[in-house]
Amino acid sequence: VQLVESGGGSVQAGGSLRLTCAASGNTYQTTSMGWFRQVPGKEREGVASIYTGGGSTYYADSVKGRFTISQDVVNHTMWLQMDSLKPEDTATYYCAAGKGVLFRLVAKEYTYWGQGTQVTVS
Repeated sequence: VQLVESGGGSVQAGGSLRLTCAASGNTYQTTSMGWFRQVPGKEREGVASIYTGGGSTYYADSVKGRFTISQDVVNHTMWLQMDSLKPEDTATYYCAAGKGVLFRLVAKEYTYWGQGTQVTVS
């Protein structure tokens, strides 16, 4: 499975960005997709996840109510709509796919990762 993120950039606090993750390859091997983020010197942090089968979603408390994860299963595409962005949302955002368990965001449960896209909020 190959994952390619796009849509990162720089935005002022309170603004919005939409990240896109395009998946290709043997996507049937995965049951969930997610977004993680990481800043230098810190561990990778789970942001949101979605089950590819039923569309159930889960969010980290830090982004709940501001971020929305969605997917197009037919075209193997996932999005992360980020609204009301804060400076603390600044990070490299990674798309992930695997067999992540619902209602938690554990990086090691995701086998496939994109290259990351930078989001900077000032």
